Amino acid sequence: MSSHRDWATLEALKNSPKGRLQYNREWSLEEDIMESSCMLSPYAAWVVDKILPNKNLNNSFECDGLSSDSNSLSCHPESPVSLSDAATDVPGPKAEKEEELDVAPPTISKSFKMIAVEGTIRLYEDERKTIVKKELQARLDNFDQFSKSLAEKSAEQFKRFEEMLELKQRQEKHQLQELLEKSSKEALGQQEKLKEEHRYRAKLLTLKLREAEQQRQQELERARQEDGREKMRRLCALQQEALQLIQKIEVDQRLQETLHIDLSWFSQRGNQICGNLSNVVRSSSEGRFPSQDDVSFGERSVQEMRTLVSNMEKIVAETQERLKAEEQAAQQKQRAAEQLQQQQEQARASAPTQENKTQAKKKGFQRTAEKSLIEQYMELLTNCEKCRESFNNLNSCTDAKTKKTKADLQKAVTTPVSQISRKSGRDVEVVFKKLNTLLKGEQLNLRFCTVTLSQHPEALDFVSYKLAERFVKQAEEEVASHHDAAYPLAAVVSAVWEWHPRVGDLFLAHLYKKCPYAVPYYPIHDKGTSLNDYQRILGYQVQDSVVEQQDNFLKRMSGMIRLYAALIQTRWPYETKLQHHPHGLNYGWRWLAQVLNMEPIGDTTATLLYDFLEVCGNALMKQYQGQFWKLILLIREDLLPRLHKVAEPGQMGSLARLQNFIEKAVQQKHIPLPNGYLPSSFWNS
Repeated sequence: MSSHRDWATLEALKNSPKGRLQYNREWSLEEDIMESSCMLSPYAAWVVDKILPNKNLNNSFECDGLSSDSNSLSCHPESPVSLSDAATDVPGPKAEKEEELDVAPPTISKSFKMIAVEGTIRLYEDERKTIVKKELQARLDNFDQFSKSLAEKSAEQFKRFEEMLELKQRQEKHQLQELLEKSSKEALGQQEKLKEEHRYRAKLLTLKLREAEQQRQQELERARQEDGREKMRRLCALQQEALQLIQKIEVDQRLQETLHIDLSWFSQRGNQICGNLSNVVRSSSEGRFPSQDDVSFGERSVQEMRTLVSNMEKIVAETQERLKAEEQAAQQKQRAAEQLQQQQEQARASAPTQENKTQAKKKGFQRTAEKSLIEQYMELLTNCEKCRESFNNLNSCTDAKTKKTKADLQKAVTTPVSQISRKSGRDVEVVFKKLNTLLKGEQLNLRFCTVTLSQHPEALDFVSYKLAERFVKQAEEEVASHHDAAYPLAAVVSAVWEWHPRVGDLFLAHLYKKCPYAVPYYPIHDKGTSLNDYQRILGYQVQDSVVEQQDNFLKRMSGMIRLYAALIQTRWPYETKLQHHPHGLNYGWRWLAQVLNMEPIGDTTATLLYDFLEVCGNALMKQYQGQFWKLILLIREDLLPRLHKVAEPGQMGSLARLQNFIEKAVQQKHIPLPNGYLPSSFWNS
């Protein structure tokens, strides 16, 4: 049959009732073939196309048995395997099934043709699976090889790409470096040009500035020399005037024998002023030109000399008038009648007796100090009061700006003084430099403000007064509690006194005002003075008519007398202005002698004398030697018995302390250095 007809047959079979049966490969022999649903295999078309035509061509084949069908299938030229091969390839179970088919009972009827077709189909399927697997494996191998080759090519291409990218980056980097080097070379060239131009301009400017500075320095030097020469002429004129005044004092002093008055204090004070002024002039000459402070010091010295001359002339005039009146009275007496001659002779005879009584009275113990000391004391208090009145406008002003100026000046004084301590000498020097800067009128920079005396016309008087007052208050409070604090404070006071004498005089006035025993002066109670006022004059603190306790009073007096005793023996160790101490040991010797000539006052005299000797006894011993020991013996033999007589039972402690100190000093023939004395190494620390 032709191929067309075979497909027609296949289509007819498909449309037949049997063709619509479902085909199941895993059908069972036990099942009823007729009852089971069966459909044609999808390979049936291939059987029809390939096998059935060959069967028609080979008429010798018979379809009566399984063997003839198998032989017909084996004769197919395109068949991959024969029936016998298929039989051998079929697994064991299938073979067993075929054997079972051979011995199957006759009840099971099956077409051997269908079995052959089915077997052929199964063989074909297995062969096809094997071929497909081989092809698939070959394709997988090819795909793996292709993937590997592709990956290798990709890796090589990626390497080439990276090499190309790296090459491009290297080339760009080189180009950028060349560009930067070129730019830097150009910039360096420009910079060198600018530097050269700058150096040239700087050189020109330096030359111009140097010339301008030289001109300015020359002008300043000329102005300074002119000002210095003017100050030197002024200072020399002041010194000449002072010498003329001292000569006048010396001439007037010669009248003291004729007038029977004591003018030695004026001569001593005048010589002291002239000596200080001469030292200033000498030091100014060595330093080429004097300063404004030197000129101010000379003016104050000459003014004080004028005051001395005026006071002395006043005293001489009063004495001359008194002597003239006495002479006139004597002449009138000489004209008296002869009957009064005998009375006059008796009067002349009794005159020596009265004079002896007066001298004997003078040799006794005084209640007050000498007249010269009292006059100096009153003069210092008067000048201090005048200084206080000179800054009334600053003190009583209600303007906010002026109040702030006053507060700043007050802080500029109190803050440095409160910083004085025994830590190191450099700290004490810093305190003095601050105070000296302020008093010289220069600008002082403090932590809280900037202060200068040019802020107010009365600033100098205010600062001088407050500084002196603060020194005394520091002694009254700090030294009274810590005795060794007297020495650094005394050094600063000595330095300020040396460079600014007015502050030293104000300090002495404040000290005498709060502690009159430093004169020494024991005020007398006047009838017109109330008891509270008299207690204040004696140095007691009175608040609401309540007088402070005696222990507290003695403690304050002790602090102030210790500062005074430390001051007269302490000299500023750094830069000095005068050759001698402005208030040295000679004043301490005078104080000690005056105390011994005065009537003692119980525990007050004992306490102050003990404090004074403990602080400066060693210095007085070295200075006066044998004369000092005479005073010590006088204290033991004369003053101590008198103190025992006037001392009350509660005051014996101070007296016993003084007596032990004197006895120990006499036995050892030595007074040691006081506790807290500042050695020379302290000022280098």
